[in-house]
Amino acid sequence: MRKVWFGTVALVALAMIGPARSAETIQPHPKEKHLRNIRQLTFGGENAEAYFSLDGKKIIFQSTRAPYKCDQQFTMNTDGSDVKLVSTGTGRTTCGYFMPDGKRIIYASTHLGSKECPAPPSKSEGYVWGLFRDFDIFSANADGTDIKRLTNAAGYDAEGTVSPDGKKIVFTSVRDGDLELYDMNLDGTSQRRLTHTLGYDGGAWHSQDGQWIVWRASRPTAEADVKRYKDLFSRDLVMPAKVELFVMRADGTDQRQITNNGAANFAPYFMPNGKQIIFTSNMNNPRSGNFDLFVTNRDGTGTEQITFDETFDGFPMFSPDGRQIVWESNRNAKSPTDTNVFIADWVE
Repeated sequence: MRKVWFGTVALVALAMIGPARSAETIQPHPKEKHLRNIRQLTFGGENAEAYFSLDGKKIIFQSTRAPYKCDQQFTMNTDGSDVKLVSTGTGRTTCGYFMPDGKRIIYASTHLGSKECPAPPSKSEGYVWGLFRDFDIFSANADGTDIKRLTNAAGYDAEGTVSPDGKKIVFTSVRDGDLELYDMNLDGTSQRRLTHTLGYDGGAWHSQDGQWIVWRASRPTAEADVKRYKDLFSRDLVMPAKVELFVMRADGTDQRQITNNGAANFAPYFMPNGKQIIFTSNMNNPRSGNFDLFVTNRDGTGTEQITFDETFDGFPMFSPDGRQIVWESNRNAKSPTDTNVFIADWVE
């Protein structure tokens, strides 16, 4: 019944998406010397976490767009054409990613808990993320069919990415009473805990050779900060206002902190050269929503600012050949709430 129902929803959704709008060329900020031939791929709504397939021909991304009230997963070509729904159209989804062969995808979804979107956290808590208990990680064919559940632990399981060698999925889970990193085989077997320190650990990525992992983490140590973290966690919330970047070997050993600026640093990704990391941060003004892309060496030295738009730039990823970069931005927005997907040629 689920496959028949999902197929119907997918067809209805695609009909409502309508013809794709052609990619639009955007002029870079004068200081954005590493970006050339910027093209806007989506136009309106909330679009985020856009990631390349390993052959560099497709992009998977999450989007809140009609008729959906919260994020679903879509794929498109790298010119913005052929947009297709690939999640169930129910619940909330996050963190889509292609398997190395391009034939299957993974993403996290709450659809088994409810067809409805989970209620967002109250704004009275400040800027917090909801750790929705029904989130589990699923795999599916690249067209969204043949859905298979990979995690079934109680509580939040999400933020999965696949190592380029196709051996492991690294993800975040609350199964042991804190937000920790785990890995597993592509079929969900051999789930293993990698981090063991109080605080939020998430947004992890493998290096291109599969030997290292980079991720974001909060490390509350002051009594008041620990109390606040635990209180929010007990209510399925986390506040990502202060998160630093760390690296470790793929087996969880040799953990090292590489930023220490007191800002919100997230969405790290290993550069194609394997020697640097690109990431998102508001380090220029940690109290603001002005996030930019930065590049740093793997030891945290030599940090360089990449984007200079005065709003939000985040979630960067390079194409496998290193020639292009995809990211999300509020630049050129028609509405203050619009976040769109952009792609550009990378200039060393």
